[in-house]
Amino acid sequence: MLQPLSDRLEDDPEKPTHEDSDQTDRDTSSPERPGATDDEIIPAVLFSRPATPARQFSKTNAPPIDKIELKEEDAWEELGFCFPMWKKWTILTIIFLVQTSMNFNTSLYSNGISGISEEFGVSAQAARAGAAIFLITYAFGCELWAPWSEEFGRKPILQLSLGLVNIWCLPVVLAPNFASLMAGRALGGLSSAGGSVTLGMVADIFEPNDQQYAVAYIVFSSVGGSILGPIIGGFVEEYLHWRWTIWIQLIFGVFVQLLHLIFVPETRTTILLDSIAQKRRKSGQSPNLYGPNEIEPFWRRFTFKELVWTWVRPFRMFLTEPIVLTLSLLSGFSDALIFMQIQSFVLVYRQWGFSTVDIGLAFIPIGIGYIIAWILFIPAIRRNRKQRALKPGDEHAQYESRLWWLLYTAPCLPIGLIIFAWTSGGPPIHWVGTMYMICAYGPYSASATGGNGWSRDFLAGVLTVPATPFYTNIGGTRHLEIASTILFCISLLLVCAVYAIYYYGPELRKRSPFAENLASKVTSEDHGTPHRRISRLSSNEIGYSGFQHRHEHGAHNHGVSTSQTRRAGA
Repeated sequence: MLQPLSDRLEDDPEKPTHEDSDQTDRDTSSPERPGATDDEIIPAVLFSRPATPARQFSKTNAPPIDKIELKEEDAWEELGFCFPMWKKWTILTIIFLVQTSMNFNTSLYSNGISGISEEFGVSAQAARAGAAIFLITYAFGCELWAPWSEEFGRKPILQLSLGLVNIWCLPVVLAPNFASLMAGRALGGLSSAGGSVTLGMVADIFEPNDQQYAVAYIVFSSVGGSILGPIIGGFVEEYLHWRWTIWIQLIFGVFVQLLHLIFVPETRTTILLDSIAQKRRKSGQSPNLYGPNEIEPFWRRFTFKELVWTWVRPFRMFLTEPIVLTLSLLSGFSDALIFMQIQSFVLVYRQWGFSTVDIGLAFIPIGIGYIIAWILFIPAIRRNRKQRALKPGDEHAQYESRLWWLLYTAPCLPIGLIIFAWTSGGPPIHWVGTMYMICAYGPYSASATGGNGWSRDFLAGVLTVPATPFYTNIGGTRHLEIASTILFCISLLLVCAVYAIYYYGPELRKRSPFAENLASKVTSEDHGTPHRRISRLSSNEIGYSGFQHRHEHGAHNHGVSTSQTRRAGA
């Protein structure tokens, strides 16, 4: 209930002057009926459910005013959470295409390597650096764009990102020399917003307990875009000039940017609240109503120090949080394998006389594996949601149970790699044995690639250049088999770590200061209002804190106290 500011400041150590208090009392009268008594205001307050006012001081010597902050619960029906389901999935489908285009840019370039090498007089290994530098700068670009989308909105930031990526295609496709090409690729990667913004949009329109299907959908676009490049690239490399690998990226990028511009509205909750407050003030309905970003200026609520901390946080978590580190390495390794295979498949399948087009089509089984994994995760998600609803106070049910299906799909990776290793030696072994590995690898990757985006892109970029020497210089005559066997050993260690997290996750979280602090922040800031949580946390925190968000939402719905929730989230 709205409380006069003068009453709320009684316990304030910086108590206002008598003149300020008088002014405050006068300002708390009903906007529609100046001078109304408190008894006349109360029924209107109960009906309109205004939010708690926040005191603001002007930069002049004018007396203080009351600004009422519009909060989520006061405009819930107008926020993204209440969009009709068809609208939500329309938005997601366009974002699916946007994310696909971003990852398509990372992989299609590789089919132009031979042409680039020939035209600019550089080695094929040097030409591969264009693929690596895009991936590495993409990894950092995703983190750099995230805080701006939270402050200025998803739509303008994503439009700016897409526009810059498209612009930086031009120095590459029109490059007069190799240096221009490398500069364009580096700037294009740095301009890519990636999953830091697209997954943030999922949190904008789906409440925590309803996000899993949407997240799986967007993650599918991420891994799918990576294999779409070599499939299409095989035809481009065979029949077109290498510059068409960039022209096609540009055409696809412009297409998805126009789709996003025309059909996707702003979804960021705080930006919507600002817009709603402005409309209500303009209509005269609530002259003192302001959105959260209007109450406090940008540079007051988001200092340079906080900006740097926001950028540094993912890397600090990567190095200091065992759960984040393990799942990020797992996810990064699985994604890096795609880009290593883009380079190694030529070596493997040339032994059977595959053409460039045939080698590109060899990536189709990975896509089949992704589709199978996505379908299989639907009942797994249903099982998890049911289990969490039945056991709201059980830590394992709320957190580690989300990894349950990964316990069965993760072993597909080392199994597939070892089969690939010892069927990739060429005739007389039939090439179909290698296809089993590729199909088996897909289900694992699709389930694991929802981890830290930075590690995926960074490791993929770092491993792109050494992939060919790795497959050609290790193991003598058995170099292909030995190289894949080494990858098998690495994957086996990472998969074992999944089981360790599944069974020992509660102990690891209790030792994590970040998890403890985040659980307390989520609970204390929102005072038991579950739908406010996502908008109060940054995109970097959303991925790590999904367990805490969902658990607390379920806890409040099942009568679990705040203190119990905080302990469970530790």
